[in-house]
Amino acid sequence: MDLSGSILISMPGMGDPRFEKSVILICAHSPEGAMGLIINKPSNDLNFAGLLEHLEIPRGPEGRDIRVQFGGPVERGRGFVLHSDDYFAQQGTLEVVGGYGMTATLDILQELAQGHGPREAFLALGYAGWGPGQLESEIARNDWLTATPTHALIFGSDQAGKWGAALRIMGIDPISLSAVGGRA
Repeated sequence: MDLSGSILISMPGMGDPRFEKSVILICAHSPEGAMGLIINKPSNDLNFAGLLEHLEIPRGPEGRDIRVQFGGPVERGRGFVLHSDDYFAQQGTLEVVGGYGMTATLDILQELAQGHGPREAFLALGYAGWGPGQLESEIARNDWLTATPTHALIFGSDQAGKWGAALRIMGIDPISLSAVGGRA
């Protein structure tokens, strides 16, 4: 089963604190593994203006200020811009199922700094990754629920509310969710 374009919603009993109450958009999924970006954990260390300054990217008068997120524990020094599908760079944009794109080149940061680029975007530092069969095992172990995201969930600004909103997409009240999974 290809989960590209789906979201993972961590269960309350998630043993890894890096993923507690996480919502992850799966950007790529194949027999070789999976890669996704956490969409609801803001970066406490860095903002977009500071990142542009650090990278010595000049900001134009129309420059945009996008959200900077913790994207996951793998390659935390690398940035991935998750964006609407109205932007595509020949070198560096991965089309993500559901009407999204992910670009990991400096070009998109330069365009955003000048007020251009995609209509909606945020920058994720790092990513969540799984080896062959690992994600499927975690889902079978009841670590994650899967759902189809809404555009508002992906790009909405209520970071603290996204976990509950993702569960409500599935018709689940977060209060009724048990930390212990089972099988019928």
